[in-house]
Amino acid sequence: MSTLTDRPVLRLLPKANARAIRRGAPWVFDNELVMDRRTRGIAPGTIATLVDHERAELATVAVNPASKIVARVLDRAQVEIDTDWMSARVEKALSLRERVYGAPFYRLIHAEADGFPGLIVDRFGDTLVVQPNAAWIDALLDPLTAVLAAVTRCTVVLKNASGRGRTLEGLDDADAVLLGQAPTAPVPVEMNGATYMADVVGGQKTGLFYDQRENQAFAARLAQGASVVDIFSHVGGFGLAAVAGGAKSVLCVDSSAPALELATKGAGAMALGDRFATRQGDAFATMEALAQEGKRFDLVVCDPPAFAPAKPALEKGLRAYERVARLGAALVKEDGYLVLCSCSHAADLASFTGACLRGMGRAGRRATLIHTGFAGADHPQLPQLAESGYLKALFFRL
Repeated sequence: MSTLTDRPVLRLLPKANARAIRRGAPWVFDNELVMDRRTRGIAPGTIATLVDHERAELATVAVNPASKIVARVLDRAQVEIDTDWMSARVEKALSLRERVYGAPFYRLIHAEADGFPGLIVDRFGDTLVVQPNAAWIDALLDPLTAVLAAVTRCTVVLKNASGRGRTLEGLDDADAVLLGQAPTAPVPVEMNGATYMADVVGGQKTGLFYDQRENQAFAARLAQGASVVDIFSHVGGFGLAAVAGGAKSVLCVDSSAPALELATKGAGAMALGDRFATRQGDAFATMEALAQEGKRFDLVVCDPPAFAPAKPALEKGLRAYERVARLGAALVKEDGYLVLCSCSHAADLASFTGACLRGMGRAGRRATLIHTGFAGADHPQLPQLAESGYLKALFFRL
């Protein structure tokens, strides 16, 4: 870890918005900085001091000249980034989760919003899954692991290197066991009265998506006594919440056989397998097939992957969301409900809503919007970073 006296200095260009940094903006891009030979030679992950063009100190930052985000703000004061600094931030993040959630299943660290730019940590009981998606976190992974274990008293810490951010930062894709022994079986997670099976070793991302918790709870209220189909279900996110909430039948659709197997195990753990079924296949093709088979449902949920992960993909992504809405709407009974979700930060709420309305209109359905949902409290938003408010869930009655 660097000391205050030997840190390199990064200087903003005169055109850069220093005021935004002072007001909480967390990122500084390469076109906002003096990128001379000295700056380009700084090792990725180095802690540095950011100054404005007049050399007034602005912040302590983590540097990666190989990334478009050259500097990530760690603290607006000049501080040591040591275990005491890490401990204070982890303790603060933990205090929120323990106040809101009654069981140790949640996102513990949500990157910039919890003061750890580029870091994701999900908790599964005594196991933590860490996604270090920035070079500075990768460089400090050993002390971070010790801090996480000390603060949470978790006995297992796993590194998941599948994040898209690691590629952008020039980091490896090697998963690792940082502490303890990796679980040899899926971890049962109790949430919204349902039991989920999280594969924290070989599953997608960290093994389970906690961000939809509140939206799944709202959907479960609509599912009582209803027929439900959960499209892009992964390990049964909305489907298991629905069957636990009293749905008379649930069908989960996903392209991943292992994910559907975990969903089935979750239903079995609740002794509700008789009301639960799965169908493996491409989601778009399966929706078309269900419509041709004359299948209609009281509640249709579509929670696809990010079709617009960045601005260049926005137009194509919105067309995909429109298609999802059109195909999903065709499966909804009269006076039934359609839930449409987006985890694309590039598609803001207005753009996503517009795509959904176009799709439902093309299906010949009239819709009223009854609820708009976002990520839960364990996925806090940083107001100065639009990307942290990525999740949208629109609940329509058709």
